[in-house]
Amino acid sequence: MLRSERRSLLRFLTLYALMAVAVVTLVSYLYYRSSERIMLLEKKAMMADYAATQIRRLERLHERFPRERTYPRDPRFRSAIYDVEYRQIFSTMRNNAVDFLRDIYRKYGVIHFVKLLDRYYLGAKYLFIEIPDDRRWVASTVRKIALGAGGSLLLLGILGWYLARLFVRPMRDSIELLDRFIKDTTHDLNTPLSTILANVEMIDPARLAPEDRKRFERIEGGARSVSTLYEDLKFATLESERPLQIEPFAMEELVQERLEFFEPLIRARGLRIHRDLEHAPIRADRQAMARVVDNLLSNAVKYNRPGGTVTVRVGPGILEVADTGRGMDPETLETLFERYRRGDDAEGGFGLGLDIVQRILRRHRFTIEVHSRKGEGSRFTIRWKES
Repeated sequence: MLRSERRSLLRFLTLYALMAVAVVTLVSYLYYRSSERIMLLEKKAMMADYAATQIRRLERLHERFPRERTYPRDPRFRSAIYDVEYRQIFSTMRNNAVDFLRDIYRKYGVIHFVKLLDRYYLGAKYLFIEIPDDRRWVASTVRKIALGAGGSLLLLGILGWYLARLFVRPMRDSIELLDRFIKDTTHDLNTPLSTILANVEMIDPARLAPEDRKRFERIEGGARSVSTLYEDLKFATLESERPLQIEPFAMEELVQERLEFFEPLIRARGLRIHRDLEHAPIRADRQAMARVVDNLLSNAVKYNRPGGTVTVRVGPGILEVADTGRGMDPETLETLFERYRRGDDAEGGFGLGLDIVQRILRRHRFTIEVHSRKGEGSRFTIRWKES
């Protein structure tokens, strides 16, 4: 799966997961609140009976006051009375943070029931009944929510994965179509390209007139450029998974060889080459590393400015290719090594080169660093452990 596919899939699944969790959380909250209301309704009937009992006791105390001054108590509940101005007259409740606007509510581990008195017994207008909240309903509700939420998230997860596959399927079909097209193109390019290169090699530029020599150099440079593209296509479709043929060789010799191959293209572009080639032994797949060098040189030529410079430095454990071209912004750098991603649509190509470079270097466990600034050029640095 390509990085762009993984990123699209991850974005979809992240959004889907957030929505699923939000929906499950909302439903769980509503169920919790519903369970609380049902519990309060059940308690309300019982507490209304307690309130009726307490009102009769207050009525008797009111008739016998002041001979009898003991406030009536009950082991089943606690109570309090308040006057019309919400001032407390007497209370046996543990929690006196009362709410006059609701008839029943939970607060700080207790349940309060409020009864508005028809007659002002002992000057009271409001009677509060308090019982402890045993919270057994909470444990039962949370258990049901956990089971329901877990099952729902599992089903939503399965559905989400199925929808995600449907979501990326058009992208996958397009990529597979492009892969087939590249494979067919690679097969069809082989014969005509081989013919062109063979005839180019047979021509002696010294025998050509000056104006014809310039045309020939442009033709030769174009043929070399197409040859590089063909090698990328062949590697991407046919050779990317072949076993590595690790062997010792000198990296500076490989780079010099590839520079000679690109020389006609470099001349055709009017570029200058600055070489700094020290002896650099390496153990790697020579053919694969040739693809790496070719792609870095090709990009340095392709994206350079007219009359610019390509700098190639080789040293122990390091290969560096730099250009004085357009450079790249941070957004482009983030997706630089993605397959089918091109730095500039105007330059053409399939966007395979740097993807191939990265895959080869990963298989060798080599590292690559990219430094680029818009309008100032780019520098690619490959490092490996010296053999």
